[in-house]
Amino acid sequence: MKKLLILILICLGAWQYSLKNSETVEPNKSSAAVKFSNSAAIQTLSKAKEIAKPKSRFKCDGRQHCSQMRSYEEAKYFIRHCPNTKMDGDNDGIPCERQFNRYD
Repeated sequence: MKKLLILILICLGAWQYSLKNSETVEPNKSSAAVKFSNSAAIQTLSKAKEIAKPKSRFKCDGRQHCSQMRSYEEAKYFIRHCPNTKMDGDNDGIPCERQFNRYD
């Protein structure tokens, strides 16, 4: 245990030393990174990621049964994303078949 603690301390010291040296040797790289992160390309990329994120109208809130669902889409969301649901008795991926007349 004592050897492990000494090894961890040596590794932390070496890591701190390398961080200190990298900051003094390469200040231009960090300023270039800041310029790039503020560029229009990065801003456009972050906007594209936000647009591409699927927006869900539903969230897991503990409901598990078909009688608690308001729509077929909501039931599909729950069986795909929420734990312990009891809406697909035959495990065919189609929830609440009788309630929503879905027999695909």
